[in-house]
Amino acid sequence: MPAKIKGGNSKAKEAEPAKPKQQEPKPQPPKKPQTVREIAWEQYWAWNPIHRTVEEQGFASLSQADRRTYLNLEFVRNSGQIDQLSKKGQRELWKQLSEANVPLRSGPRPRDGQWGNDKNGRDIGDYTPEEYAVRERKLSRIRELEFACSSFRRPRDWDPATEEEPTPTEEELKGEKDRRQEMAVLRNQLYGVKSNAYENDPEWDDVVPIPQDEPEGALAAIAYAEDYAEAMGYLRAVMAVKEHTPRCLRLTEHIIDMNPAHYTVWLYRFDIVKVLGIPIADELEWLNELSLEHLKNFQIWHQRQLLLDVHFNTLQSDEGALEAFARSEHNFLRDILERDTKNYHVWGYRQYFVRKLRLWDSDDEMRYVELMISTDVRNNSAWSHRFFLVFGNPGQSTPDSHSTEYDPQVPADIIDREILYSQEKINLAPQNQSPWNYLRGVLVKGGRPLGTVREFAETFAVHLGDGDEKEEVRSSHALDLLADIYKEAGEKDKADLCLRRLGEKWDRIREGYWAYRRQML
Repeated sequence: MPAKIKGGNSKAKEAEPAKPKQQEPKPQPPKKPQTVREIAWEQYWAWNPIHRTVEEQGFASLSQADRRTYLNLEFVRNSGQIDQLSKKGQRELWKQLSEANVPLRSGPRPRDGQWGNDKNGRDIGDYTPEEYAVRERKLSRIRELEFACSSFRRPRDWDPATEEEPTPTEEELKGEKDRRQEMAVLRNQLYGVKSNAYENDPEWDDVVPIPQDEPEGALAAIAYAEDYAEAMGYLRAVMAVKEHTPRCLRLTEHIIDMNPAHYTVWLYRFDIVKVLGIPIADELEWLNELSLEHLKNFQIWHQRQLLLDVHFNTLQSDEGALEAFARSEHNFLRDILERDTKNYHVWGYRQYFVRKLRLWDSDDEMRYVELMISTDVRNNSAWSHRFFLVFGNPGQSTPDSHSTEYDPQVPADIIDREILYSQEKINLAPQNQSPWNYLRGVLVKGGRPLGTVREFAETFAVHLGDGDEKEEVRSSHALDLLADIYKEAGEKDKADLCLRRLGEKWDRIREGYWAYRRQML
């Protein structure tokens, strides 16, 4: 049989398309370090490439040549025994290391926490290079400022053995203060440390503050604010040496701003004002602003009395200046009382002011108090001031006469006028206690019996004891007064009825008090 021709009986296979070659992925560039820690490790591994391989893949992964290089590096860096080799051995060692072309020296291995933490507790090793550069610039600036401050405190060209310490100029003081303030800002930014104002002020370098002396183991030590405690330390120091200077005046202003109720600081400030001869008008102007901020502060108004005493001595010989000052004070007091119409401290100062400047017969003063009562008939402070003006006036009263005793020097027409005035205000608000108390005081001052106003008081309580439907009482204070009127007249049954009805119905909250009054009849 003839041999078959290979492939003779098969169709030619169609040529298959060639498969495209898969592109190999391009090698990615090494990741750029993002933090200070990563930069440090990158630098360290650049110095120690073989050691990196050992840590990541193990010693066994090294070639024979790399193993020899690794051991030679360890010998050179750690053993310190190169000098014990022979000259030939040393030459061979250095030859092998030179052929390996590796760094012979290595920087310190990065450690966890070696950079420390910032004021927020963040590891500085996690900073970006930009953040770390900003921090380093701030540290460098602090070192520059510290050097400048040390030069200011002790000038290089000053010989303490032969020369007196030089006095810095105003410009030098300002420059030093600016440096310390800049350092304070930088330290707060870097470390969260708040520097104290006086510690950073070169004007106070010569003062050693005296801290608060807290007893050991105190159960309730006062937690003063840091800036307040510092200022008080400097205050104790300057008070101990009785210093009265402009800087001490500024110190008191700072402390008063933090604690306007500090009585000792106020007294010290008053002494400074006197010693320095500061114009009282200037001090009052400063005090006015502070008074508007702290309406209820007693120390402010006591300080104003002290200043008034000093100022009056300089004004009393100048009638025009005294009148101008009186107008100024009236205007200021009006502004204050518009904000707080019943401020006890302001009314107390107003009485002192009237007595000091002898304004008893001032039409402005009486018109003002009448305006205050008309505006608010329940303003007991205004009623008290009116009583003070009328019955404290030395021109129509006995000096030092007690407010609850008869004063024969008070003219009868004044008594009549005040009785009518109080009755008018009672009719406006019968249940307002202020004018009833005022009416009693007027009768006592005039030496008149309470029965003088019996008919008036009885109009406020009719059909008393005739049953709840008929009984009509417009003022419990009228019943109280009627009880004393009837007692004074010997009509004890009527007095008892007034007190009983007060306890039963018209003032039951004080039932026990009215029962006591009934027992005293």
